Amino acid sequence: MPLLHPRIHTTIDVGNPPSSPDESRYKSIQIHFHGFAYLPHARGRGIISPRFSMNGHQWELGVYPGGELHARHTPRSSTYLAIYIRLCSQGSVTASFDVKLLNKFGDLACRMRSPAINWRSDMITEWSWPQVMRRSKVLDENRYILDDDGTLAIVVSTKEDATAAFVPKNPLTKMMKGMFNDETTADVCFEVCSAEGKDDDDDGTKRAKTSTSFYAHRSILRGCAPMLAALFDVEDTGPMISAQISDVKPDIFQYMLGYVYGGSVPKEELMTHAKDIINAADKYSIVNLKLEAEAVYLNSTIFTVDNAMDNLLYADAKNCALLKETVLDFLAENSTEAINNISFADFPGSVVKDLMIAFDRSKKRIIQDHCSDSEGEDNDDDDGEDYSLMRVSELRRKLDGKGLDVDGSREAMIEALKNSTALSYAHDATD
Repeated sequence: MPLLHPRIHTTIDVGNPPSSPDESRYKSIQIHFHGFAYLPHARGRGIISPRFSMNGHQWELGVYPGGELHARHTPRSSTYLAIYIRLCSQGSVTASFDVKLLNKFGDLACRMRSPAINWRSDMITEWSWPQVMRRSKVLDENRYILDDDGTLAIVVSTKEDATAAFVPKNPLTKMMKGMFNDETTADVCFEVCSAEGKDDDDDGTKRAKTSTSFYAHRSILRGCAPMLAALFDVEDTGPMISAQISDVKPDIFQYMLGYVYGGSVPKEELMTHAKDIINAADKYSIVNLKLEAEAVYLNSTIFTVDNAMDNLLYADAKNCALLKETVLDFLAENSTEAINNISFADFPGSVVKDLMIAFDRSKKRIIQDHCSDSEGEDNDDDDGEDYSLMRVSELRRKLDGKGLDVDGSREAMIEALKNSTALSYAHDATD
């Protein structure tokens, strides 16, 4: 059984705790970088965490698995793990941070501190530690830095000022959630049919289909779920217009529509119904929910030669680029076992190029890991935007940063980025 990192819990006091002179408390957040060995590790290639809130501001923590790019005049820096923390929200705040690397047992492996900095969104927004630990040491199984699933755990802590002014969040999300399935304000209704079943008498008699009603607002669907909005004829008018859904289970549709209204699906439900949610979100183009379910499915699935082909065919059918990449990486890393045990009769021809990329990436990773143990070796050969070997998550991140669609095959994503770059160059040339 793999060892798990301990969770960071919020302290709950019973009674009045002893007062502190500065009346401040430490807040800690644990961030997991999964599959660290397979993250892009060319120097200057960073991986960014989701944003988190501390001291009333938004922050993000990033890692450079192969070293910071601007440290090129320090040759050995390219083989060091680098970490940085960045202020993402507007305004200013004085804060210091304590950053820890945990080993697989939850014990301290490395610790860094920042001084008390007056962070300002218009000036000082980032602090970095360029030489945290050699990459080879992080990957060394005898040092137990990564857990059994290859996850790197980093804990970020800072003091929170108890006297800081409370500012409520923008109420839009709360208002949107409150409108979910609200019959009194809705103007459209989805009748989601349940599957036929047998009577309790078990005499083979089928009972009639039943349906569950979900109420929604056409204006919200047009902006957030156009394919669901398209189920209603534009010319249809009236106090309540209905559309029938027969290809999604009611509980799955509830998760999907709730997500459209700003809600979230509990992780346990995502794990249990991952494929059903992917199927529904793919059909109705609820892209972010599909990608979230895909990520949860990846993290909860152990890939073997017995299920690799089924997962690959499913990923290809549902256009799950990250799942496809993960399966192909598994085949590249276990090629001998795969050749001896898997029938490739149904192997999609469209995936052959992606498989070659997985083999090439695996070969380059082995070479780079070997070179990282040589002092002064500098493998900085991709300062430019070379999309060919870029990971799916990095491609999606770049597309999202440009406001482009992140749901597509690897080739489609690369083509969209190239077109965007070409348009940018053309625009600059005309200025």
